[in-house]
Amino acid sequence: MNGLLLFAHGARDPRWADPFQAVAARVRERTPAAMVRLAFLEFMAPDIATAGHEMAAAGCTAVDVVPIFLGAGGHVRKDLPALLDTLRTQHPGVRFTLHPAVGESALVIDAMAEAAARSLG
Repeated sequence: MNGLLLFAHGARDPRWADPFQAVAARVRERTPAAMVRLAFLEFMAPDIATAGHEMAAAGCTAVDVVPIFLGAGGHVRKDLPALLDTLRTQHPGVRFTLHPAVGESALVIDAMAEAAARSLG
């Protein structure tokens, strides 16, 4: 089974996660055969270790990890690879593949530009 792990920063305000939950729900609708989980770096649950363990226990043999960040700062370039290395060690039968931050995608940049341009009235 293939899995998709969406990784977000997290915040103390639970409403902050609403758009990320919506992204996860839309991905689940579009890819019903894949296991889709949303995990957080801090303040919110589940963390990436918990989500990764759940995915491995459910039978995922390949997990694509997509940081739901606008850019690749220290958390994406340093913290996330270290967290994934730990998961790889704990679950050697699962291939965890890290993808670029979603905010670096031309599709996302175009969508943000369109949304900003529409605010001009």
